[in-house]
Amino acid sequence: MKKNFCFIPIFVLAGIFSCNDNNDPIEEPIQTGDPVETLPPNTSYEPAFEGQTRIGSVKTQTQLKIEVIASNIGRPWAIVNMPNGNLLVTEKSGYMQVFSETGTFLSKVEGFPVVDDGGQGGMLDVALDLAFESNRMIYWSFSEPYGNGNLTSVAKGRLSADEQSIEGSTVIYRAEPSYNGSLHYGSRLAFDNAGNLYVSTGERSDLATRPQAQQLDAALGKIIRITTNGQPVASNPFVSEADANPEIYSYGHRNPQGLAFHPVTKQLWEAEFGAKGGDEINFIEAGKNYGWPVITYGLEYSGEEIGEGITQKEGMEQPVYYWDPSVSPSGIDFYTGTAIPEWQHNLFLGALSGQHIIRLVIENNRVKGEERLLADKNERFRDVLGQHPNQSLYAVTDSGKIYRISKK
Repeated sequence: MKKNFCFIPIFVLAGIFSCNDNNDPIEEPIQTGDPVETLPPNTSYEPAFEGQTRIGSVKTQTQLKIEVIASNIGRPWAIVNMPNGNLLVTEKSGYMQVFSETGTFLSKVEGFPVVDDGGQGGMLDVALDLAFESNRMIYWSFSEPYGNGNLTSVAKGRLSADEQSIEGSTVIYRAEPSYNGSLHYGSRLAFDNAGNLYVSTGERSDLATRPQAQQLDAALGKIIRITTNGQPVASNPFVSEADANPEIYSYGHRNPQGLAFHPVTKQLWEAEFGAKGGDEINFIEAGKNYGWPVITYGLEYSGEEIGEGITQKEGMEQPVYYWDPSVSPSGIDFYTGTAIPEWQHNLFLGALSGQHIIRLVIENNRVKGEERLLADKNERFRDVLGQHPNQSLYAVTDSGKIYRISKK
């Protein structure tokens, strides 16, 4: 009888692969070190499952080249790449700028609606139409003076051929009700493959508005799904409920400033701020309730418990991952290049109060490892871009810089 031998060369005895009955290689678990977070948590809350917080650390083995390719560019909030490789960057004051992939300033884009740039407001995110190369349409979110206060709005318009102005600017969606405040607008934009636009909105922070994150007749504290004309998508989960806003896709969010689709699974991922601790990463599913302010792993800034001080409740989703203390996660993106092989399909986040870029290794919707990058730069990283054709990772900072991280 022929025997089934499994021959393992010496150079893989370190445990890269093992043999199974089918002679198929099986990848060993990711090797991790101590968690990157060394400070004590603010609470004694227990995670709902192993690996939900303070996962083991990983370290990039590829030698990296870290460059500041532009400085003093104002107050950037978002960065996306254009089909030709140029970078389109929003500026909170109410305009955008175009840079080359090496950081050369090319043009200032003007002609946008008036923004309310007080506090956390202003010109926020930007996304290109899936058919941008033919129609030159872009979409942006901003805090708009409206009613007795302001709100998160989404507009669209055509980027002129000289990339210096917006033509036919039209507001297509407003996250009502308006509120006289300056905090927690959200707001990120992301297109799915079908051309539907997802919009994250904040609950505006204050105790007066916070409960609306749980209310389906308000657009605060939500992920919204609309068409490119601003209409609810017909298959949205609450379109048949009489007292619900039909554009709502998910709810129970605090201040979500990160949205990105996984390049392989096409699953929507989201990052949102907790208060004192409790920053979250979620993968978003239609109709689900993500808990704020009923459940959270954070505290009020005063140190008091939020609500009943509970972290789990039936019918409410658990975060895939959370941080305590806070790192303040803002823009997120998946890395799709192969130049830095261990980064492929990892999730990257800009950390504001944490002052670093977070790298998360994700497998089967669970975080398997965490790394802190550029922690020595003392920068508040506002947004990251991981899907540039030159396979670099880009980031913008609140101090007005563009960073480029590439293989050395």
